[in-house]
Amino acid sequence: MRTLARIMIGVFALMSVAAFAQDQFATMRSKTPLAENAAPRPMAKPVNSDLRQARNYPEQPPLIPHSIEGYQVDKNSNKCLTCHARAAVQDSQAPMISITHFMNRDNQFLASVTPRRYFCNQCHVPQTDARPLVENTFVDVDRVIDYVKSTKGAK
Repeated sequence: MRTLARIMIGVFALMSVAAFAQDQFATMRSKTPLAENAAPRPMAKPVNSDLRQARNYPEQPPLIPHSIEGYQVDKNSNKCLTCHARAAVQDSQAPMISITHFMNRDNQFLASVTPRRYFCNQCHVPQTDARPLVENTFVDVDRVIDYVKSTKGAK
């Protein structure tokens, strides 16, 4: 009897998971049957505001507030340094790359960007006008502190 109950519970659990996965999959596929190809969604447009974005946590790499389409960043060239290098910021008015990008792994400062910080897209990402796929419930630490202060004063 116990074995039969366990099997029934297992079957019910698998059916529930399968139904949930099917609902999720159908939603992600726009309810297109598996044998058919859905029309692709339009590509999100890059945000080109050139306005600095607020950081959400300490040590977060700054976001890229402009399109980087066509930027060459490889071992031979780094288009980002055209504006963000120490020698270029006077003319470009772009923020200079952080001094930490000149430190090697032994914390020694180099005259040029360290190879481990040369590929900007490892950490810095451009933004698009895409609708978020999931709800973001992140709360900035400053809002948490303000909330705690306001609730202490209310008592």
